[in-house]
This record gives sequence, structure tokens and C-alpha cells, in this order.
Amino acid sequence: MGGKPRQRVADGRPIIVALPKGRVLEQSVELFRRAGYRLGPVLRESRRLVHECGELRVLVVRGGDVPTYVEYGAADIGVAGRDVLEEEGRDLYEPVDLGIGACRMVVAEPAARPVDLASHIHLRVATKYPTITRRYLEERGVAAEIIKLGGSIELGPLTGLADRIVDLVETGETMRQNGLVEVETILEVTSRLVVNRAALKLRGAPLTELIRRLGAASEAPVL
Repeated sequence: MGGKPRQRVADGRPIIVALPKGRVLEQSVELFRRAGYRLGPVLRESRRLVHECGELRVLVVRGGDVPTYVEYGAADIGVAGRDVLEEEGRDLYEPVDLGIGACRMVVAEPAARPVDLASHIHLRVATKYPTITRRYLEERGVAAEIIKLGGSIELGPLTGLADRIVDLVETGETMRQNGLVEVETILEVTSRLVVNRAALKLRGAPLTELIRRLGAASEAPVL
């Protein structure tokens, strides 16, 4: 991919990048490495939230907060999952599907208590994603009460709180261990590069170069 780029923006400050904590962080750092940007301190100094990495300043934030940092200009670019972007509907430029953090958003229910939609029960669906879930239900003409939870969504049907859930899965093993079966896939989810629109106009050259490099790196095989 060539040597490490040396471009800086006209005002001299680094490009600010928001990366998500968790499983996508290491994949993001590796992708930036293939693009020629060395973000080693991000993984070595795990307690720090701001890392100076040459021409890039990296903020490590909660995954759901990445679009907020980018939209409001606290970061120029970020890496965010399609699930978060679809849920929040932020005004961001999304030039590249990076292909990392792959998973699926699915509807699931207890294997022992399948839902019969024809019975017109008062259906309750637990999820972290009420906007996506509401859109999914409306598209299918299904009336349901949506219950927003922040974690352990699988617990909803186990406790009688909900009849179904909408959540992310990678292998589906956690759902199987909790007696749940998938009903339908709503979204195929990967992480996207998101860019602040104003920053792209003000710092066009280095941001365009970064976007180009990451786009090329995302299509390259992992070495």
C-alpha cells in the first residue's frame, strides 16, 4: 500500500478519527495498518481514550457514540456499524463499507414458544434498536409493543418480558444456548467509514487520501 502518508491538514492539526471500543477496534487498527496508518498506541495503551498517532489523532469511544462525535465535528471521520447508522439516521457521508465487524441483525423467539402472528396476540418485542424494529414491523403490517433494553436482550423471552427479540448475532451460539431460534434476518451488518461533511470540504485533500487508502485496504486480502 506504500509508505506511511505524511499529509496534514492546512491548519496543522491531525485528522481526528473516532474508533469503537470492543471487537471492531482491533480489526479497525489492522485495516488502518494495511492502508499505511500506524495506530499501534491504540492497542498498547488500553486505558487511554485519546491517542496521538502521527498524522492521526484517535479517539476510542463507545460504538454507539461514533456517529455523534463525527456528526458534531469532534471527529473528522469514524468507523461505525450499519446497525448504529440505520438506527440513528445521522447526517454523515458514508463513502466506504469497510467489511469488518460482520454480523447480522435478526428476529428471534423461544424455540419452545413460537409466535403465531395469526392469533392476534399482544406481541412484545425487546431490542436495543427500536427504530429499526418499528420499521421492520410496519413494513410487514405487524402490530407490536417495542420494549427497549440496553443489554442481555436474550433474557427478555426467558423472563416473559417479551415474545420476540431483535438483536445482533455473529454465530448465533448465545441464542441457541438460551433456547432461542432465529425467525428472520433484518440486516446484514458491517462497519462503515463515516465522514463529517463540513470536514470533507475544509480538509478535502488529506481526508480524500485517507478515504482512498482505506477503500483500497478494505478490498485487499489480510496478510
